[in-house]
Amino acid sequence: MFRQASRLLGRSSRLPRVRAMCTEVPANSNKDSAFVEAWKKVSSTMEPPQTPSTYMEPRPPTPSSLPSKLTVNFVLPYSSQLSGKEVDMVMVPATTGQMGVLPGHVPTIAELKPGVLSVHEGSDVTKYFVSSGFAFIHANSVADIVAVEAVPIDQIDASLVQKGLAEFTQKLSSSTTDLEKAEAQIGVDVHSALNSAITG
Repeated sequence: MFRQASRLLGRSSRLPRVRAMCTEVPANSNKDSAFVEAWKKVSSTMEPPQTPSTYMEPRPPTPSSLPSKLTVNFVLPYSSQLSGKEVDMVMVPATTGQMGVLPGHVPTIAELKPGVLSVHEGSDVTKYFVSSGFAFIHANSVADIVAVEAVPIDQIDASLVQKGLAEFTQKLSSSTTDLEKAEAQIGVDVHSALNSAITG
């Protein structure tokens, strides 16, 4: 009985506080409306914020018919290997497997793994070994390929590749820390891919 009375008393004592809070709302709304009016006066003189897209050139339109050629831009951090080159096809070593890119390919972003990138232009095929990077295939039949490192296959010394593969394989078997194992595994993977590129 005593508990019920204290509960009822507690509820009734809260009501005036709640009513008092409710009566304060119009005062706050007056302040809000004053702020809104002041903002309207200032905002008309302000320029809208600029975004990166404001400074970018518009993307070329998607052609209505399938183009006969694929435009390739192949760049490295220190040089441009191909710029606006029209080719028939490009094969890129994506992490999901070898990916052929033809004119009209669906827009795609693919991460590259160590392997062979081949550029097909008629009967001519130019091959590069790439270490890693990304391929951006756009809807307008443009492929932008960005690699960390790349070298034409015919400039790779097979004896140095075999030597490097043997060294990293030995390091992998003798490494004691996780960092040493990871570094050695990367060396084995890259040199194995180089070896496959030369022999295959």
